[in-house]
Amino acid sequence: MTTHAPQAANTVTLPGSLDEAVAALAAMPAAVPVAGGTDLMAAVNSGLLRPAALVGLGRISEIRGWQYQDGHALLGAGLTHARMGRPDFAALIPALAAAARAAGPPQIRNAGTLGGNIASAAPTGDALPVLAALEATLIVAGPGGSRREIPVGHLLAGFEMLGPGELIGYVRVPLLHAPQTFLKATGRTGPSRATASVAVVLDPARRHVRCAVGAVAPMPLRPLDAEAWVSSLIDWDGERTLAPEACAAFGEYVAAACIPDPAPEPVLEAAQSPQHGEPGTTLPPAVLHLRRTVATLARRALGRALA
Repeated sequence: MTTHAPQAANTVTLPGSLDEAVAALAAMPAAVPVAGGTDLMAAVNSGLLRPAALVGLGRISEIRGWQYQDGHALLGAGLTHARMGRPDFAALIPALAAAARAAGPPQIRNAGTLGGNIASAAPTGDALPVLAALEATLIVAGPGGSRREIPVGHLLAGFEMLGPGELIGYVRVPLLHAPQTFLKATGRTGPSRATASVAVVLDPARRHVRCAVGAVAPMPLRPLDAEAWVSSLIDWDGERTLAPEACAAFGEYVAAACIPDPAPEPVLEAAQSPQHGEPGTTLPPAVLHLRRTVATLARRALGRALA
């Protein structure tokens, strides 16, 4: 925080329960919910946001832990990255723990929350590709004690949005009891925002590999054809190993699906085209580098999941 915020909030409410927080938001439509504040305060300090009121979520203990529920983990939206990075959580959902540990420097991990990562929906959010690959769902709390469940991908894609007075209360994640990995590339050494990230999870019960790529588009991308192809190559009843060439081909498949070649331009008539040549469709060097990065991450993530 700076010492000269552009405009301080007129009202700060600190509810003690999820339903109290929903009621506060319903009573003050202009209020902004805040948990860790890592994204919100950046927007305030840069002048992009002028909250008239804040609803602090830090005192709501019910959303700061997790519990087991019908083969799933029910994660509170108030879980911090630091908490998710601990060994006991990593034993449950290894890829999400890895993403939490990569979320930034300690001060960010100690403050930033799972729900905030989802609600801000920043393309570089480390938890987002993991949740997409896990096919997690959100439990949204609404006015009058109502609860509704939506796939996390629907919210990130804008198919279903939070309504007035609604809050993300919990995230329901299937416990697959199988290897899963998260890898990311950054533009510099040390904790920083991802230039690309890849999550790979194995689902032995459904005999399927799930993959999601983050930071290369406004929302995580699922290369479904690549998933189906590599899933068909794995001996799910045996050692579940693949040749290095297959892992490499999977990486290229994922990268081409998420960063496709540009559509060819219409060929001009000979009279209009002195070159008489076909227009090129080569990707710019920076985009080619990003595609190679995604291919490498996907190859390594699959190889580690199958190791």
